[in-house]
Amino acid sequence: MPKQHKKEKKSHALYRLLMIFMGAAFAAAAIELFLVPNNIIDGGIIGISLILSYLFEHPLLNFSTFVVLLNIPFLYFGYKQIGKTFMFSSLFGIVCLAVVENSFHRFGPFTDQPVLAAVFGGLLLGIGVGLVIRHGGTLDGTEILGILMTKKLPFSVGEFVMFINIFIFGWAAFVLGAENAMYSVMTYYIAFKAIDTVIQGLEETKACIIISDFYEEMSDVILHRLGRGTTKLKGKGGFTDSDKEVIYVVVTRLEVTKLKTIINDVDPDAFLTIMNTHETRGGRFKAAIH
Repeated sequence: MPKQHKKEKKSHALYRLLMIFMGAAFAAAAIELFLVPNNIIDGGIIGISLILSYLFEHPLLNFSTFVVLLNIPFLYFGYKQIGKTFMFSSLFGIVCLAVVENSFHRFGPFTDQPVLAAVFGGLLLGIGVGLVIRHGGTLDGTEILGILMTKKLPFSVGEFVMFINIFIFGWAAFVLGAENAMYSVMTYYIAFKAIDTVIQGLEETKACIIISDFYEEMSDVILHRLGRGTTKLKGKGGFTDSDKEVIYVVVTRLEVTKLKTIINDVDPDAFLTIMNTHETRGGRFKAAIH
C-alpha cells in the first residue's frame, strides 16, 4: 500500500496563509502607492497587468481584474504540474493582491520622485513576492510557464523569465516612454534581489568541506574552538586511490575567517572548499555567538 502522508496541521496552514496575505499586502502597497502613480511597472504578469490597466482606462478593466484573469491559465497548469496546495496558495495570494490593491485607491502616492518610487517600490514588492513564494505560492504565473517550457527548451527558468521580461519592458517603453521603462527595469532588479533575500534568509551560512590527514584533531578543534559540530564522510582519493576522511561543517559567514585560522593551525596543507547555502535547518545548528 502507498504510504499515507500526514496532512498539514491547521495551525501551520493558517500561519502560511497569514504570511501569504501579508506578502500580497506588501506587493499591493508597492504597486498602488509607489509604482502606479509614477507610471512604473514590474516584470511578469504584474507588469503586463499594469500596462493593460494604463491602456484600458475603465473602472472594471483595472489592475486587479487583469492580474486575476491573466494568472488563471497558469494556475491551472501549476495545479497539473506542481500540485493542489501550490495552486490554492497562489490563488489565495493573487485574490488578496487584487482586493488589497483596490482598497489602496483611497490613499495618495508616497512619493512623486521616480527614483524613490523605483527603489522603495521595488524593495516592498520584492519583500511581498518573496513572502508568498517562501510560504508555498506565487503572485506571477510566468515562472510556472517557465517551469513548463524549460522542459522542452534548452533554457533555465530564470533565463526564460528574463527573455519574457525583455519584451514586457520593451512594450512598456512604447506605452509609458523610454525613461519610465528604465525605471521599471530598476524596480524589477531591486525586487528580484529582495525576493532572493526573503527566500534565502538574512543569515547567510557556508558549507565547508575539509580533507586532511589530521581529521580527528581537526574535527575536535573545530568543535571546541568554534563550537560547531562536524560530520565525517568517507572518501577516496582519485589520484592515489587511498581512503580519505572528509569533514563537513556548516558555519555562519562571520565564522569563516576563524575556521580558516583553525584549519591552518592544525594542517596548513588541508584541502578546503567553501560553498554558499540557501538555508540551514534542523540538527543542532544555530547561530552561535563567539
